[in-house]
Amino acid sequence: MRFIKRGLSYLTIASYVGILLFGIFCHTFTYRTGSHPGMYYIVWDMFCGWSAYSVRTHIVGEGISGKYYELSPGPWGDFYPYGKLGRRHYDTTGDAWVRMAMNTLDKTEHEPMLRILCIEETWCKKYNLPDMVWDQRYEEPKDFQNYYRLRRVITPEGVVAQTYVPWLTRQVTLQINDNPRLVAEMNRGRPFFAATIGSQIEATAPPQQHDPNLPVHLASPVGN
Repeated sequence: MRFIKRGLSYLTIASYVGILLFGIFCHTFTYRTGSHPGMYYIVWDMFCGWSAYSVRTHIVGEGISGKYYELSPGPWGDFYPYGKLGRRHYDTTGDAWVRMAMNTLDKTEHEPMLRILCIEETWCKKYNLPDMVWDQRYEEPKDFQNYYRLRRVITPEGVVAQTYVPWLTRQVTLQINDNPRLVAEMNRGRPFFAATIGSQIEATAPPQQHDPNLPVHLASPVGN
């Protein structure tokens, strides 16, 4: 009986170490990390992808008359894959923004578009607390603050003309540039590029911010 218990102990330890080594291998080489829900217990990253900010996506078309049209969701409603949020809010990288906008434009009647704007709205998640919970947790009143940032400009033909980093990435960059020590270290490690004498570099115009107070109109479905 003693040998059986010792054998089970050795087997448990060997299995545990083997699973840990397998997890390190999967992490290192990105091997089948999402192939099965059970891999979450082997390749485990605490708070993976978690952010302290809520992010929403607005896809707006600007007509030649100056009117703004909501292109996602379309006039037929939205698709909710995992709860109360529309599917565009899950696409934080913008892989399907062009297809969403063009799908609405192809199936609605509207004036010619000047451009399509993909706008990111961000706010701190603590503002999602109910007022009763907020009053118990914080002494100051709830002063909701949200931020808008232009993420992408798309032509009426569906071509991406301009792309900008997310609001959180921009804030990190501003914080780094506001730290003299980090700026000095970056300058010391910055590679040197030789430029031809007399060459000019045109400054890029700052992204135009969408005014959230501007009226947004729904495009009319074809046939109505």
